Amino acid sequence: MIEKKLERLHDLKEQQGEIKHQFEILRDEIFTPEVRAMLKALDEDEQLSLAEINDRIEELTADIKRLVLKQGSSIKSEHLHAVYMKGRVSWNTKALDGVAAIYPEVAALKKVGKPSVSIRAI
Repeated sequence: MIEKKLERLHDLKEQQGEIKHQFEILRDEIFTPEVRAMLKALDEDEQLSLAEINDRIEELTADIKRLVLKQGSSIKSEHLHAVYMKGRVSWNTKALDGVAAIYPEVAALKKVGKPSVSIRAI
């Protein structure tokens, strides 16, 4: 039953790809080489116009992050919020399972999350 649903999902994704392909063909018919050249030139001009401000945004973002990390707390302005998050805690599960085999009370502290599913192409 699940295999049939997976195959149906695959078929729908194939249909989705075909629809996208058909629209690309239509776009190719609408956009002449001249129009494509003009759009490419426009995109290049846009990238040049944005390059300096993008660099400044990256630098300022890095500076803000560095300062918030140094302060150790979130900062909020009128329009933006720099959220400080503590480092994630992780454990060596393999080693702790070994300790739990010797000390069963350690196993009582173990918490296992819900399983999940991801669907991948073969």
